[in-house]
Amino acid sequence: MADMDNKDQAEMDPADMEDVEEVEEEETGGDENSKARQLTVQMMQNPQILAALQERLDGLNGSPSGYMESLPKVVKRRVNALKNLQVKCAHIEAKFYEEVHELERKYAALYQPLFDKRSDIVKAAYEPTDEECEWKADEEEELTDEMKEKAKLEEEKKDEEKEDPKGIPEFWLTVFKNVDLLSDMLQEHDEPILKHLQDIKVKFSDPGQPMSFTLEFHFEPNDFFTNTVLTKTYKMRSEPDENDPFSFDGPEIMCCTGCTIDWTKGKNVTLKTIKKKQKHKGRGTVRTVTKTVPNDSFFNFFTPPEVPENGELDEDSEAVLAADFEIGHFIRERIVPRAVLYFTGEAIEDDDDDYDEEGEEADDEEGEEEADEENDPDYDPKV
Repeated sequence: MADMDNKDQAEMDPADMEDVEEVEEEETGGDENSKARQLTVQMMQNPQILAALQERLDGLNGSPSGYMESLPKVVKRRVNALKNLQVKCAHIEAKFYEEVHELERKYAALYQPLFDKRSDIVKAAYEPTDEECEWKADEEEELTDEMKEKAKLEEEKKDEEKEDPKGIPEFWLTVFKNVDLLSDMLQEHDEPILKHLQDIKVKFSDPGQPMSFTLEFHFEPNDFFTNTVLTKTYKMRSEPDENDPFSFDGPEIMCCTGCTIDWTKGKNVTLKTIKKKQKHKGRGTVRTVTKTVPNDSFFNFFTPPEVPENGELDEDSEAVLAADFEIGHFIRERIVPRAVLYFTGEAIEDDDDDYDEEGEEADDEEGEEEADEENDPDYDPKV
């Protein structure tokens, strides 16, 4: 750094150096930190100095040190040997993730009976016992016996005033609406359909088959389509790219396939009909033309862009697929295993707490900086 400063100073005009020296002479009796700040400000306002610094920085950004190029050939050969070892490490890492996938598949079978019971409660196929419904509240939320009795009577009164609901109404719709990543996909016309969603399941590929997972959306009979299950399959790869093995960082989703939705006539929310008026150039007559065009909907999730054999996609399709992969991964990793916590909002609160803590730390740091600046007698807010 000292070398760069010397070179930059050498490239300054003599007049510029005189300006800097004058500042130093004026500040000799002051605080050392104040001198440094004033000197920096003076230098940063000089376009020639800034240009010299920028030129040096442009040469440093993202550039190797040059040490590799200076090595003898025999040492470079040994470095190549290290790189070959690194490729072998990447292949071992790929095997590790394949075994992780097998473990996920094994434990998915252990989770499934619990998820099936959850589904039965949601769709009113099973009524949980009093013992299963007991939940110990946090200490700060515990109520006295008198308050509990009063709350119980109020609940019973409300239940008498309205119909007895079956299961947990709108369970999955509420989950979707509570999660920003999913609620952004929802349109108003999707909600009546998603009220019929009874369960979401994750199915992993069978042993010995290429790595993949399938999301199954189970619906009760409804007026919108005849399917009882809508599926979305994600195919993954867990092996280093031969052309770029060092970029391997675990399994990646390569492509996804949806399913055909058998819409009831007039109920397809992924399409809309628009009317356009067209004027005849010669006769001047006007006619109305009806066209069917794509419509925004959550159910477009089941018709992702197809990846061509050469793997090349336009920017829009790449963006859609990137978002699609993120959503599929999130549903598999977070939504299905922790659905009740997203329904109640507790999972969202945990996420928000994490962000709030980071925000508070950042705010504290900014506050400290502002306080330091205000206490500095030489601080000029205009600079």
